Amino acid sequence: MAQIKFGTDGWRAVIAEDFTFANVERVSQASADYWKARPAEGTQALVIVGYDRRFLSDQFGVRVAEVMAGNGFKVLLGDSPTPTPAVSCAVKAHKAVGGVMITASHNPPSFNGYKLKAWYGGAADPVICKDVEAFLDRSPVKAQPLAEAVKQKRATIRDLRQPHYAAIKKLVDFRLIAKSKLRFAHEALFGVGAGCFDEILAGTSCKVTTLNAAHDVNFGGINPEPIARNYVRSAAYLKKHPHDLCLVTDGDADRVGGMDGRGNALSTHQIICLLLHHYIVNRGQKGRVVKALTTTSMVDKICARYGLELTETGVGFKFIGAEIVKGGVLLGFEESGGIGFPGHIPERDGILAGLVLLELLATEKKPLTKLLANLEKEYGPHRYGRIDSRFPLEKRAALMEFCKANPPAKLIKSPLKEVKSYDGVKFIAEDGSWLMLRGSGTEPILRIYAETKSDEGVKQLLQAGVALTKKV
Repeated sequence: MAQIKFGTDGWRAVIAEDFTFANVERVSQASADYWKARPAEGTQALVIVGYDRRFLSDQFGVRVAEVMAGNGFKVLLGDSPTPTPAVSCAVKAHKAVGGVMITASHNPPSFNGYKLKAWYGGAADPVICKDVEAFLDRSPVKAQPLAEAVKQKRATIRDLRQPHYAAIKKLVDFRLIAKSKLRFAHEALFGVGAGCFDEILAGTSCKVTTLNAAHDVNFGGINPEPIARNYVRSAAYLKKHPHDLCLVTDGDADRVGGMDGRGNALSTHQIICLLLHHYIVNRGQKGRVVKALTTTSMVDKICARYGLELTETGVGFKFIGAEIVKGGVLLGFEESGGIGFPGHIPERDGILAGLVLLELLATEKKPLTKLLANLEKEYGPHRYGRIDSRFPLEKRAALMEFCKANPPAKLIKSPLKEVKSYDGVKFIAEDGSWLMLRGSGTEPILRIYAETKSDEGVKQLLQAGVALTKKV
């Protein structure tokens, strides 16, 4: 029996090794037992279930639905591969007790995963995850065949995407977008986002080009993560066929990356700062800003410039989502491309991010490159880099302790100002440069992050981070 542990965003494992039908049944039964024991006030005994395009995801989704039905819950099951935010949106809209999304997000094709959604339409917080783990194997699995559950009207199979589209169109100036005549490209990375913008923008003046839209369980030989090395094919296309913008979504379409219209990669930090500037300056909105501690320090400067409160959290959108639930949040975001929007779900939404970027371009009527140049002119250059490397799990704790006990005196030429160690270890210099080491919560990987004023400086900081790993 595999040990099932929830990481940064759900439980993930290799298909046919630990991610098996038997183990999915176990964690589904534990979830059902938890929801029966501790349903949130005002919710109904309904569970929303969705799944992505990975190998057997649809069948794993069916198995989750059968366990929920067998435990007396009504079930709303997606009729096709669905973006994660559409599942979260349905949980909130239907006042469901919770939801399950079968996806491993950006992980390699050999992985699948089980994302747990809380009643408020966001990732289940650490307390809920721990409670579900505590219910594992307490009671035998109960299941009802899907066909029987449908016949008894306990289970319904329905499109979860269209209600999501309708909800997010209300959160932007869709009329402005519709008449903008923007040329919009979408790199779907073979994930569930494929086709979403074609449907949303159908009948408008926008021209939509969806790249790598095929349903391929091997994701074209890449991990469906919105990072530059995965954009090679689409970047080459954009160089020959320029667009105004190219949005990139990950495997389950809750995270974003991007390129300018000619195939040059944008960092998630640039996208985050563009959106934050748009909400403050163009929309005239205010509120608390929430960011994960691996996010660019340009956010800090923007918040200081406009007198906005900034809250910093650990890595994982569940921490940002918890802040959004408290209220008063303007935007919440993380380095990996997760962005949460006001008036929506306390969850990241890559499809909504694309619409807001279109609204930005339609409002400003300036090229994306000009908008980025303006930000850099106002707040200074911010260059960023990250290395993901294999590192023995048994040495990770020792490495973190070593880093805390042996901080560098300076980063490049700037004296060290602060060390943060509540999620990994982050060294911050007086000039705003920073270096951070942190273990992934979903994979056996060590991440090294750095930000400073120049690409060469980033390279030096990352090398310093690698050197630290060799001290343990």
